Amino acid sequence: MRIVVIGGTGLVGSKVVRLLREQGHDAVAASPNTGVNTLTGEGLAEVLTGAGVVVDVSNSPSLDGDAAQEFFKTATPNLLGAERAAGVGHHVALSVVGTEELAESRGYFKAKLAQEQLIAESGIPYTIVHATQFFEFVNGIADEATDGDTVRLAPAYFQPMASADVAQAVASAAVSAPVNGITEIGGPQRVRLDELIKTALAARNDPRTVVADPAAGYWGAPVGEYTLTPGEGATLYETRFEDWVRESAAV
Repeated sequence: MRIVVIGGTGLVGSKVVRLLREQGHDAVAASPNTGVNTLTGEGLAEVLTGAGVVVDVSNSPSLDGDAAQEFFKTATPNLLGAERAAGVGHHVALSVVGTEELAESRGYFKAKLAQEQLIAESGIPYTIVHATQFFEFVNGIADEATDGDTVRLAPAYFQPMASADVAQAVASAAVSAPVNGITEIGGPQRVRLDELIKTALAARNDPRTVVADPAAGYWGAPVGEYTLTPGEGATLYETRFEDWVRESAAV
């Protein structure tokens, strides 16, 4: 089966492409680097010819709310329109656990919610995969929450996962029947956000002090105790943060 992966040269997309090819599928990595641009529509008609499934793991180049809105509200209709013309039978998109709640106060998540709504209203059979945060991004979370030598984070629960496990889930969704709804995935451990970041910084001998601050939120958005964790029925993957840190250090 021909499966086109939008964002297929990125962190998750490249892994999805590899997994699908290992399963014998004609998986195509599509991104501006390969001549496919969802913002302008360049290359979409050509790359989608003969495709049965489209996987969208692309992301806005900026987390700024206005920029993210512009990206998703332009790129998503362009992509869905090209899929409709090509007769694509399944659209798979990667999104974020807690999007609906976080969208109430953070522009980026409002943009992701708009993307999800466009997909649901498109008429194309679809699956939206809600993932928890990636291990690869924990240092970025710490940097965003840093004030001087202090990292202020909400003491909310958090269930991050390895990008390799995210890719496995997305690849599995791509070769399964559309659910016409949302599936949730997460890591194996539910820990407090501030405690996990403290562990991550210690592993790098980073001297910053982590402080649990309920007012700090998450990327500037207020969060409840379980906003960042998947709900009942979610598929949980096995890679633990401590194992990922050790394996990453060995590379």
